[in-house]
Amino acid sequence: MDYSIGTLAALTGVSVKTIRFYSDEGILSAPERTAAGYRRFTDDHRAHLELVRTLREIGVDLATIRSLGRRPLKDVLALHLRSVETQLTALQRTRTVLRATLEKDDPTDADLRRLHALGRLGQAEQAMLLDSFVDQVGGGIHARHQWLASMRECMLPDLPEEPTTAQLDAWLELTALLADDDFRDSLRRSTDDFWSEPDNLDAWRQTVTVMVDEIGKAGVAPDSPEAAPVLARILELTGQTREEWLRVFDEHDPRAERLWRLVAIIRGVEYRPPPTALAYSWLERALRHSAGEPERG
Repeated sequence: MDYSIGTLAALTGVSVKTIRFYSDEGILSAPERTAAGYRRFTDDHRAHLELVRTLREIGVDLATIRSLGRRPLKDVLALHLRSVETQLTALQRTRTVLRATLEKDDPTDADLRRLHALGRLGQAEQAMLLDSFVDQVGGGIHARHQWLASMRECMLPDLPEEPTTAQLDAWLELTALLADDDFRDSLRRSTDDFWSEPDNLDAWRQTVTVMVDEIGKAGVAPDSPEAAPVLARILELTGQTREEWLRVFDEHDPRAERLWRLVAIIRGVEYRPPPTALAYSWLERALRHSAGEPERG
């Protein structure tokens, strides 16, 4: 059975203008035409149009609907579900900020900045942020780039569905930090020497493991007299002088640790420095004490 465009519009509840648009844009397959040039639609057109109307009612965009001819309906619905879930997450974040803001007697510009930042950082923008961070800090050294890529998902965790103000602020600070060109350049410069000699990486990891063990077994404060022989063993083990180590610590960017503290806040867990970080902290304090230097804040 075939239908005129007016009859099809009456049967489906879709306007003539919209049916004509769908037909012209390839969302509906091209209908046969009479000798006078009038479109004649079939039951297949009717069924497809009703599907299109349903998909539009639940918010599926026309580009995705147009692809129905190339992919199963289940795939289209799965894509739409992910889109809806992304929108819900964004709306939940916005709701949390709005609620927290409305609880205040006098909202501030900082509250508006939260809303603005959340609105411009969707999942696609987050993915691009992480991609550019890995590429810029990777700096052309394959081993470093691969290591950063493996850490990619850990560096910017998703906010919980009902984030606290502290988690929101940590997330916004973290995204700003990851986008900071100065921070990226600092990380790249400070790790160039380490990553430029991949053949030495395994040996250095073994050295660091022994260093962590030595400091842990000694169990002495870095500013105590008992720290001196431990420090001497560490210098011998690493093959670096006091001056070389102090230069490393002077060039270290404290924002690197701040990054992982922010990650912990977002995840709602207590920040626990890894054993290597604790060992490096002990070593720096011991070196500065032995050199008569004040500890850095």
